[in-house]
Amino acid sequence: MRSRELRLARHDNDRSSRSGLVKTISCNAPYGNGGLGRHLEELVEDARTAGTLAKYYTTRPKAGDPAGVPVNDPWAPRLSRWTPIRFSHGWRAYLGFDRFDRAVGLTIEPAESHIGFSLQSLHTFRAARTAGCQRLELVSPTSHIDAVWKRHQAACRAYPIERTWLNERQRRKALLEYEAADKIIIATDYARDSFLEQGFPIEKLSRFDLTAAQRFRPADDPPPRDDIFRAVYVGSLSVNKGVPLLLTAFSSFTPRQAELTLVGGWGSRGMRRYLAECCARDPRIRIAPGDPLPHLQRADVYIHPSYEDGWAYAAVEALACGVPAVVTEDTGAKELIVDGVNGLVIPTGSPEAITEALNMFYFRSAGSDTRQPT
Repeated sequence: MRSRELRLARHDNDRSSRSGLVKTISCNAPYGNGGLGRHLEELVEDARTAGTLAKYYTTRPKAGDPAGVPVNDPWAPRLSRWTPIRFSHGWRAYLGFDRFDRAVGLTIEPAESHIGFSLQSLHTFRAARTAGCQRLELVSPTSHIDAVWKRHQAACRAYPIERTWLNERQRRKALLEYEAADKIIIATDYARDSFLEQGFPIEKLSRFDLTAAQRFRPADDPPPRDDIFRAVYVGSLSVNKGVPLLLTAFSSFTPRQAELTLVGGWGSRGMRRYLAECCARDPRIRIAPGDPLPHLQRADVYIHPSYEDGWAYAAVEALACGVPAVVTEDTGAKELIVDGVNGLVIPTGSPEAITEALNMFYFRSAGSDTRQPT
């Protein structure tokens, strides 16, 4: 990349609220819940602070917030149970996003600007433009969709346990959204570079920096140290997030007094069976749905083995808790990692690199307390 482009991209933190345009925002995730919901929360509060927020459309707004408009499709759960849709993660994801997109398009109020999320904004954009919207902005939580497609296919070839949630219909929709948008909002250099590689002009990209929620911090009263080395992963338990890769690596990590906690849920029968088999073989593995905070606050290392992640809130939350984070080269949050200081950036798709990282932090932890290497 030319040095001028790099400087422009790094210093372009053109949060769209600074344009001064009154705006609406839409996202098919509950406000503040999960990665997309947290992303929505940051956009909404930034616009609210700037005095430019009109309305935001979501499956569950912030409690008591008059600016939040709930959008729910009673048919979506029924459709997702129909065969063969219920057996296809890709089609369930497509229908959920698309029906939300169409519902927002039917109800959206006119505003000067609209911000929508990738894969769920094409119909909304068309309705907003027809209503006189001056500026359409598309949030890309991932890298360019073709980069995502390539990385997901690599993951599924390595571990044919389940199919990716991204199908061809969604990929084509994302490309149409890119064309319709006046600006594409990205959060990291990794995402930015993926769009530049596809020939996007840097002027069409706008950076919006993301942060960990304030509740993620070291424990005020941490429990006494014991002799267990704790590794934690937080997120979807899926192939594209690298969970089988992590479990393969952990099987080569030999200390008996070690524990791997997976905080999240699975979306396919294949992954459910795979996880059950791994837990049966290795009692050191735990699955713990729910709040990740207590697990992060006790962790010795956080592992994020994703094949593609435009940002990775969980890795940033681990760092905020004072936990070193190991992330892949295809994770946007890698720009926050100083190798060997607060974590490591490792090659994508390498179980050997994950095992080496586990050993490194295990022996580092052993040297800082009474734990003895085994």
